[in-house]
Amino acid sequence: MNSLEPRIGWIGTGRMGHAMVTRLLAAERHVHVWNRTRAKADDLTALGARVVDSVGDLADRDVVFTMVSADADLMDVLLGDGGLLTQHVAPAYLVDSSTVSAETSQRVRAAAAERGTAFLVAPVSGNAKVVKAGRLSIAVSGPAEAYAAVEALLQLIGDTTRVGDADLARLVKIAHNVFLGVVTQSLAEITVLAEQGGVDRSDFLAFLNRSVMGSTFTRYKAPAFVSLDLTPTFTTALLGKDLDLGLAAARQLDVPMPLAAATQAIVHSAVGRGHGAEDFAALLLEVARNAGIELQPEAVTVDDGLAAPSPATVALQPTAV
Repeated sequence: MNSLEPRIGWIGTGRMGHAMVTRLLAAERHVHVWNRTRAKADDLTALGARVVDSVGDLADRDVVFTMVSADADLMDVLLGDGGLLTQHVAPAYLVDSSTVSAETSQRVRAAAAERGTAFLVAPVSGNAKVVKAGRLSIAVSGPAEAYAAVEALLQLIGDTTRVGDADLARLVKIAHNVFLGVVTQSLAEITVLAEQGGVDRSDFLAFLNRSVMGSTFTRYKAPAFVSLDLTPTFTTALLGKDLDLGLAAARQLDVPMPLAAATQAIVHSAVGRGHGAEDFAALLLEVARNAGIELQPEAVTVDDGLAAPSPATVALQPTAV
C-alpha cells in the first residue's frame, strides 16, 4: 500500500459512517464510497468522494472501512452475492467498525485471510457529533503490522489505541459500555439527590463539571439531563444489550461485577417502562420517579463541551434574559 496516498474504500454511510468518512475527506484523502441507499452518500461527492455503484467496485482499494448496522449486513456486503471478499481482487486491509458478534467477526477474519487481506477490528466510542468534534475514540485489534499500515488514516477519524490481537477490541468496547451504564446510573442518582435537596440540576452539573469528578462524558451528557431531551444518541435498549454482553463475558472469564449486574437490572426496568427507544439519559427520569419526583426541563443553555478548545474550561451558562 502506498502510505502517502492509499486508495481508500468506505462501506456504510449511516449517521456514524457519514461523519467518519467526512473526516477523511476533510483531510483531503480520496475515498470511494458505497452505501446501500445511495442517496445517503450522494452529498459526500461535494466533499470529494466518489460514490460507486456496487461493493465490488471497492475491491481494488488498498484499505476498505466498513461501518454497517448488524451482523447480517456485514456478512452480506463482504461475503454475500457480489460481496467485497468474493471479487477477483481483494483489498490489502479491511477495517471494521461495525457492532457485530465475535462469531461473525471470526468468520470475516477467516474469509479475509483466505484472500490475503489483513483484518482489523475497530469499534468506536462516541456518536456523530463527537466524530465531528474530533473526539471519537477508536479501539483497534488485529495484526500489529496491519495497524501500523493504517494507523495514520484511523487517527484522522479519531483518537486510536491498539489493544491487542483478534477481537480484543470488541471486548474493550463492551467493557467501555458497561462502564457507561454504571456511570450514567450513578450520575442520575446524585443529580436527583441534589435536586431533591433544592439544587437546580444545571447548578449541580456546573459544579460537577468544574470539579475533579467532571469528565468529557459528564459535560457531554449535561444538556440532556438539564433539558430532559431524550432524542437518542444511544438508546436505553442498546445499553441494556451491551450490559448483557458484558455480564456474559464476566461469567465466562470468572469476573464478579455486582455494580454492573445492578445497573443491568435497572436499565432493563427502564426499557420495560417504555424508555427503550429513548436516549439512555432516560435513567434520570426513572431515578426521579422512584424518588417521587416529576422532573421539569430547565431553561438553561448548556455547553456540551464538544466545541470547546479545552474540556476543562467548559461550563454551564444560564440563558440571558
